[in-house]
Amino acid sequence: MGTTLSLVVPSGPLTLGNLLGAIRNWSGEQRGPETLYGVADLHALTLEHDPAAVRRLTMEQVALLIAAGLDPDRCTIFVQSQVPLHCELHWLLEATAYDGELRRMIQFKEKSAKQASVRSALLAYPVLMAADILLYGVDAVPVGEDQRQHLELARDLAIRFNSRYGETFVVPRAVTPAVGARVMDLQDPETKMSKSAALAAPGVIRLLDPPDVVRRKITRATTDNGTDVVYDPATKPGVSNLLSIIAACTDTRPEEIATGIGSYRQLKECCADAVLSVLTPLRQRYATIAADPGYLAGVLRHGAELAASLGSPTLARAKAAIGLVPA
Repeated sequence: MGTTLSLVVPSGPLTLGNLLGAIRNWSGEQRGPETLYGVADLHALTLEHDPAAVRRLTMEQVALLIAAGLDPDRCTIFVQSQVPLHCELHWLLEATAYDGELRRMIQFKEKSAKQASVRSALLAYPVLMAADILLYGVDAVPVGEDQRQHLELARDLAIRFNSRYGETFVVPRAVTPAVGARVMDLQDPETKMSKSAALAAPGVIRLLDPPDVVRRKITRATTDNGTDVVYDPATKPGVSNLLSIIAACTDTRPEEIATGIGSYRQLKECCADAVLSVLTPLRQRYATIAADPGYLAGVLRHGAELAASLGSPTLARAKAAIGLVPA
């Protein structure tokens, strides 16, 4: 298996959905420096934002990734803006992309339709996403349906660049991501739990929520008509979401869990206990890591150096191919 890359964006505090749906799987995929994990802080600048919040969330997410099992000795952990190669390659790809194809991006159309004007960064950030992938020669990219269009753009840009300037980039392909728990909003079980939701959103469990807040959110979770505790996402999405969360936290099957629970109250109590059994040790590890900023700075410095060493050959090829004078 070749180089792999997984990034999180500091658009909000990480959630239980992020942990159970993706991050927990990453800890089992570490194979050395060629497995890269990072915080894509540049992508947080496409919309109005608080600079202090972006910095705080970036470091918080780095510490949480390590607390969740990522080992700096077994992978590369970095912050995107600390590896300038991303921005350099982004500009070369901007010179390869067309305005029309960027305006066809679904997320741009949806977000721009809600505002009188938007930042040019919102239009261009899919090209930066392409640079993130192409810089490291990533061959297989796990993508959900919401990101498939962006991966197709990365493929198109790689093919176009290679055709015009010579073979430079590995053309990435989409693969089905490793199966993780699909954690839905506790108040709206038809919608995925989102870190971009309002901080006070009652249906979103943040990884650093205090235990009493976690229990309160789960106690107030939406259930369904009737009283039967059965796993049936189509007709009982609220109950099924809670069962899925318990199953993910305890490494069991939701259908098995349902047979031992007799009421919605018991279901919510079991769910809160299961979630806290995962989040409590995570919070403890996070507190230790976050209390040592020197350690985190060292991890990121080393990670940036590793990432730069992996991406430099690709950038050098791209700069030479497109006609830039070597340094």
